Amino acid sequence: MSFHTQTPAGLVLAVKAQPGARRVQIGPVVAAAPQPGWPSARLKVAVNAAPEDGKANEAIIAALCHWLGIKHDAIALTAGASARDKKFLIQGAPLIPDP
Repeated sequence: MSFHTQTPAGLVLAVKAQPGARRVQIGPVVAAAPQPGWPSARLKVAVNAAPEDGKANEAIIAALCHWLGIKHDAIALTAGASARDKKFLIQGAPLIPDP
C-alpha cells in the first residue's frame, strides 16, 4: 500500500491524523477508501496537540519534519485542513523511512 505519490511539485504524503493522542507517533500505514486524486493508503500520524486553531496540523508538520529530517518550510498542508485525512506536499526528494 502506498501512502505517497511523486508529482512535478514534489512528494505528496497522504496522512490519517490522530489529534489529542497521548504521544507523538508515526505509523502504521492504513488502508483507505478509494478517493480520486488520493493514494490507496494513509500514513497514520498521532500527535498530542488538540484539533483546534491549526495546532494539530502544525504538530503533524513538526512530526513529519523530524521523521523525514527536513526543514519546516519544505512541507505544506495542501488538503484536509479541518479533516482527519490530509495531504502534505514535500519539496525536494526526501527518502521515506519505514513507518
